[in-house]
Amino acid sequence: MSEGTKGEELKKELFNIKKTGWNDVDEMQMADIQKFADEYMYFLNHGKTEREIIENSVEILEKNGFVNIENKERLEEGDRVFYINRGKSLYVAVVGKQAMENGLNIVGAHADSPRLDLKPNPLYEDGGFALLKTHYYGGIKKYQWTTIPLAIHGVIVKPDGEKIKVTIGENEEDPIFTITDLLPHLAQEQMEKKLSNGIEGEALNLLVGSIPYDGETAEAVKLNILKILNEKYGIKEIDFLSSELEIVPAFKARTLGFDRSMVAAYGQDDKICAYTSLRAILDVQHPEKTAICILADKEEIGSMGNTGMESHVFDYFVTELLNKKGENRVNLLEKVFCKSQMLSADVDAGFDPTYASVSEQNNAAFLGRGIGLNKYTGARGKSGASDANAEYVAKIRKLFEENNIKYQVSELGRVDLGGGGTIAYILANKGIDVIDCGIPVLSMHAPYEVTSKYDIYTAYRGYKAFLV
Repeated sequence: MSEGTKGEELKKELFNIKKTGWNDVDEMQMADIQKFADEYMYFLNHGKTEREIIENSVEILEKNGFVNIENKERLEEGDRVFYINRGKSLYVAVVGKQAMENGLNIVGAHADSPRLDLKPNPLYEDGGFALLKTHYYGGIKKYQWTTIPLAIHGVIVKPDGEKIKVTIGENEEDPIFTITDLLPHLAQEQMEKKLSNGIEGEALNLLVGSIPYDGETAEAVKLNILKILNEKYGIKEIDFLSSELEIVPAFKARTLGFDRSMVAAYGQDDKICAYTSLRAILDVQHPEKTAICILADKEEIGSMGNTGMESHVFDYFVTELLNKKGENRVNLLEKVFCKSQMLSADVDAGFDPTYASVSEQNNAAFLGRGIGLNKYTGARGKSGASDANAEYVAKIRKLFEENNIKYQVSELGRVDLGGGGTIAYILANKGIDVIDCGIPVLSMHAPYEVTSKYDIYTAYRGYKAFLV
């Protein structure tokens, strides 16, 4: 053997060789990957808001033998239960063989995504148009939300408790809506502004109509829109006050690329991890430790509120599991958490060669290389980070390697450039071992995000291996 050949053999043994996972995919695996991606895209197309994701997830759970924990007096090993938190977050469990004081295996994702929300008093008329005022939710580039087809999703709740579901702009026969922008011929001043200020938040006004109501009256276009809404939904302008109406892209999730290797869709942060987590727990039957899947709300704005991960509703769910298993005692909840482990299932920034300067390539996540692990997130000097212990990282490595699950370990961009966070720190604060574990995404937080089908299927396999 030549010295050169020996060197190459030594490299194979000692180097952490990073390569695409597609090279190892055979014909049967390719069929599985494409089928799973088709099912994922169907899920996305029928759930663009956190309420829709939770509603659809519950339907899937019930079809697979899960029941609402509120309908169970006692729990036994193998029972499959869920708890719905105000229609916007969801906790799912498969009761394990071991006592819960030995800990839980948790995969936690979030169901909310960046979007535009309608203001409490949204409808107004100006210049012969009816428009709706919005307030953006989460971190967005505001200019990306102009001149694209938009849909309205959400609920309107009347004081008598009647709840009206609204979805307009998804079906081919529906109208769509849009936010206008300046023509280049008149945009000289706008184009001299910083990109972040080119479109102001107060300029994200949704165009919804232009025909006036018959007769001489002020605000006739606004009146005509209210007449249409009253006839369709039985609402008045005041009913906007108790509504949650979200503006989302009307784009459909689609296969991307000549080779059909990617998915383009709105809301993949973090519905991609929500779906793969959900699918994983469906396959869990009799785990050693109780397996839990979390679909949280409000992550994009700090996980606050009673449907966000900062609330104590998850603690309540685990307490109910303990109570209904007949295991609970004073201070046991804290012990359960301290013995538990978790994958915080959230997306990572995928390396984009067009914008390579924002990444440090040796520590970047690449599409097609499998599920991504982030030992820590945070910003600059790891501020706000949940930094997983080396012992726990090694345990997850061992799990993935034994199950032939391709993974990569990365950071979110260059040091000092930016940063981000997930729900990981919240669970870590309870004493749980946590590491961020998700799927690389291009164009994150844009109206149309891009992911690899290989990574999607790998994440599902990874979460399943962790839960069983």
